[in-house]
Amino acid sequence: MLPVAQLYARDVPDLQTPGGADLLQVLWCPFDHPIMPKTVLFWRSAATVTDILATPPEPPAMQFDDYLPEPCLLNPEQVTEYPDHLELSKELQEQLGNWSVWQAAVEMDSDSVSWPEEFYDSELAGAPGWKVGGWPRWGATDPTPRLCPTCDSDMDALLTIATFEGDEDSSWLPHEEPADEPSIGFNHTAVQIGSGYAQQLYVCPAAPEHPHTELMH
Repeated sequence: MLPVAQLYARDVPDLQTPGGADLLQVLWCPFDHPIMPKTVLFWRSAATVTDILATPPEPPAMQFDDYLPEPCLLNPEQVTEYPDHLELSKELQEQLGNWSVWQAAVEMDSDSVSWPEEFYDSELAGAPGWKVGGWPRWGATDPTPRLCPTCDSDMDALLTIATFEGDEDSSWLPHEEPADEPSIGFNHTAVQIGSGYAQQLYVCPAAPEHPHTELMH
């Protein structure tokens, strides 16, 4: 198993931890199961982690080199995002398709985007990149119910493992990399999911110890 992410509750306010835990460690098997790596979650108390490895061990075999993350230091940034237009009610979807509503709300002309839904999905819904919580960015598939396999509760998004953080034209650029500075790249972790997708992990809010689920977007 390879280490993928280590998150401390003190650094990530949106990280909902089980009682007694303040640290999440995510590992995965660097082989497809069947279309993406299989992840394992470890909820721990940071105070009990005393024997720390300076260099994570590399596996003797991997299906793809892209499944070996490049070590990165996270600098979490809180943002507000909205669900994909496909997850909105019919009434709200109709409002999104009304160009006059957009013209009254933002300064843009009808030639700036092909469809209002495209603008909404790319600039307001589902922030790209690695993130804790948030909404999925649908596109490769339609929205799928995320139900706990143990108790049938609606599951919450826990972590998104993304191939890309965004692009140079994205309004989601982080504060530490503003648009007027040279880009330092948008694949800092060197991880690639499928043909450039994201792998999102979901947990049961009623009982985090229940098995988590995974989807590729």
